[in-house]
Amino acid sequence: MSAPTKTPPKTFHVKSFGCQMNVYDGERMAELMAAQGMVATDDAHAADLVVLNTCHIREKATEKVYSDIGRLRKHGNDPMIAVAGCVAQAEGEEIVRRAKVDVVVGPQAYHNLPRLVTDAAAGMPALDTDMPLASKFGQLPARRKVAPGAFLTVQEGCDKFCTYCVVPYTRGAEVSRPFAAIVDEAKALVDAGAREITLLGQNVNAWTDGDGRGLHDLIRALDRVPGLARIRYTTSHPNDMAQGLIDAHRDVESLMPFLHLPVQAGSDRVLRAMNRQHTRDGYLRLLDRMRAARPDIALSGDFIVGFPGETEAEFAETLSLVDEVGYAQAYSFKYSPRPGTPAATLDGQVAADVMDDRLQRLQAALGRDQAAFNAASVGRDCRVLIERRGKRDGQWLGKSPWLQSVHVVGPHAIGELIDVTLVQAGPLSLTGEVRARAAA
Repeated sequence: MSAPTKTPPKTFHVKSFGCQMNVYDGERMAELMAAQGMVATDDAHAADLVVLNTCHIREKATEKVYSDIGRLRKHGNDPMIAVAGCVAQAEGEEIVRRAKVDVVVGPQAYHNLPRLVTDAAAGMPALDTDMPLASKFGQLPARRKVAPGAFLTVQEGCDKFCTYCVVPYTRGAEVSRPFAAIVDEAKALVDAGAREITLLGQNVNAWTDGDGRGLHDLIRALDRVPGLARIRYTTSHPNDMAQGLIDAHRDVESLMPFLHLPVQAGSDRVLRAMNRQHTRDGYLRLLDRMRAARPDIALSGDFIVGFPGETEAEFAETLSLVDEVGYAQAYSFKYSPRPGTPAATLDGQVAADVMDDRLQRLQAALGRDQAAFNAASVGRDCRVLIERRGKRDGQWLGKSPWLQSVHVVGPHAIGELIDVTLVQAGPLSLTGEVRARAAA
């Protein structure tokens, strides 16, 4: 028996959870809907179609999706609801059973979203969690208008199989997009308004074209794209930091002095249990090589506290690694057991209150170092890319080369690069004093 038919949606709203890749995917799904003649709205409760683009990394993120569905059903105008992303991939049939949504589409199949919406409106089943070998990117519409800082996915999936992580199961094996397709999309992004592009991948520095070219070769090619002022990339794995990529940080002016390189823990035993495939010492030596190539580089990392079996002494090793590195910023989380991952069945699951205490201590150390990095930036001259208006009259917000938020005042415009002196620092942002307008 088929479901009741619905009026095809005329307006849509996309809400993305989680990582930058989800933000990119959300933008591409919005472009797909717009190409079908639908109009975007910022109000989810007023939309005919709401796309929840989900993350499955954290348990709370998964539950938040179900909460959002409940709120939409209760307070919305009975919209069509599509669940996309990693939760859709991992729990597709369960979502249909538990939440009775209209469309479920995985992260490798979202190019089929318009067809699925049409099927759902006609009362037909609309679930697609296939992981096809054919690239979805060739079936997406052209980029038309983007923000000054744009995301560009170049690699998807992961072959590392860290024992706590669902990515290999929800995103599949590592796949690199073709060199020429990436360069073409970068040019299209610049034509659409981008001045800075962040290259995305679950293991972005594992990108390869199959002919021996690596991420550093791609970055050097993008450096030659007219109008592209800045290049960034995330997220990387320590084992894929080739010397060529380190050298690119030394040689390529448009490659920003910022590296997000997750370590997860400071204890070698915990790293082995996580199947991280690197050691504490190897990670630190890698950072030494990065700093030798680019002395002003800002470092960022990811940390998990309370991994099964983690002792207080092993957690102390994480704190000591933080002290040794001095991160400019970082992300830290309590371990969250994900169904189907090896770590979920390990002995020695750490009590919630212990994890809470460790996370608070870790975040205090990371916050201390971020504030110190910002304070040490006072007096620096740099360029800031204006991204949006600030909260006060005449105020603008942009990013420094080191990915710091910088407030400036003056007659500026979104997308403008301006030369500033950093004159004041807070724990999360800085104030810049404009020196002169930078060349286009």
